[in-house]
Amino acid sequence: MPFQLPTIYALASGRPPSAIAIVRVSGPRAAAALEVLCGRLPRPRMATLATLTSPDSGPIDQAVALWFPAPHSATGEDVAEFQLHGGRAVIAALFAVLGKIEGLRPAEPGEFTRRAFENGKLDLTEAEGLDDLIHADTDRQRRQALRHLQGLLGHRAQTWRKQIIEAMALVEAGIDFADEGDVSAELMAPALLRVAALKNEIQETLAASAQSERLREGLQVAIAGPPNAGKSTLLNRLARREAAIVSPHAGTTRDAIEVHLDLDGYPVTLIDTAGLRETNDPVEQEGVRRARARVEAADLVLWMCEADEAAPGPPQRAGGAPLWVVRNKIDLGSAPAMGGGMFAISAATGQGVDALVAALVDYAADYFGGGEAALISRARHRALLMETAEALERAGQRVEEGDEIVAEELRIGIRTLGQLLGRVDVEEILDSIFREFCIGK
Repeated sequence: MPFQLPTIYALASGRPPSAIAIVRVSGPRAAAALEVLCGRLPRPRMATLATLTSPDSGPIDQAVALWFPAPHSATGEDVAEFQLHGGRAVIAALFAVLGKIEGLRPAEPGEFTRRAFENGKLDLTEAEGLDDLIHADTDRQRRQALRHLQGLLGHRAQTWRKQIIEAMALVEAGIDFADEGDVSAELMAPALLRVAALKNEIQETLAASAQSERLREGLQVAIAGPPNAGKSTLLNRLARREAAIVSPHAGTTRDAIEVHLDLDGYPVTLIDTAGLRETNDPVEQEGVRRARARVEAADLVLWMCEADEAAPGPPQRAGGAPLWVVRNKIDLGSAPAMGGGMFAISAATGQGVDALVAALVDYAADYFGGGEAALISRARHRALLMETAEALERAGQRVEEGDEIVAEELRIGIRTLGQLLGRVDVEEILDSIFREFCIGK
């Protein structure tokens, strides 16, 4: 009997209770699951009303059952899907039946998507796009992820790989006619023209996508300053909730508090840090140390101080990110002159905060650039495309060393694009990517 992968099942919708739950089954025993629960096999790709029944305890629920025979399914395998009421007891009863069917087991995180990848239903860049789409927090992140799910980078990489293979075929044909110098030269010339054009196209894609990875990760904004400057009050106002404890006592904030915001579609993480000052309290010292570390790693620092302070006194930072001075508590006195990266606000009343938010949106737009329309969204994509471009450049530079050397450099380019698509030598990459998926995907 030939080896068969186990059939997997999982909840593919949100956590119960819910109005409707979707349970997906994929693998060679999916048809058996339908027959056990429904008593029959529905017509392919047609929603069928059925009473799901347990062989041991009787009816479970009235549900919609769907049957997708391989290879015309999301995973490329036989797939069954049950759309039933989303109560915990209903789902548990269905899982109890599925767990007793021979050859079925619960799915692991990302296993459905991995099977779709392994069966050629999507390449690795599309799988990464699906993961990004699931975890997208803002509309701009959603649009970028959707582009990858639609395979825009993968299709481009497939085209590039095909072109390199065609160029290498010309070079290897020249190797076969190495004794006839004219033939070899005639074949090498068009191959090098293709390689040069392709290298330029990949480099242009890299340049156009210089900031695209940032949109996935978001803009990190640290709120720093001396104790009692109003950092936590500003964080709460921007978050529109009581995310941080506000107290008149210095040193209340000991550890960094993060709040994720959607500013006009841009993902921004605000970080409220401990007040920076000299202290003998070992716990507060650790908070100050962590605060300095977060300030150095931030993409933008809002240095808060009171409006009547003579000088803001920002820290010396190793990170080199822009620092904006935010003078707080203008409701308690006259507002200082502002401009050039300086803002006057009252975090308590909201005065001047709208201008600060508008400036943050403008900064985010410039920081992310055209990230959502770019082809590259991960450091892995960028590294492999850079390796490909470098291999193509070396192929053009090493012509004098022999046709075999040129062919080997082209093979490197083909292999790196194959790694981008997930078609060669990427087992560790696959494990890393798919284990981050949720169960049921």
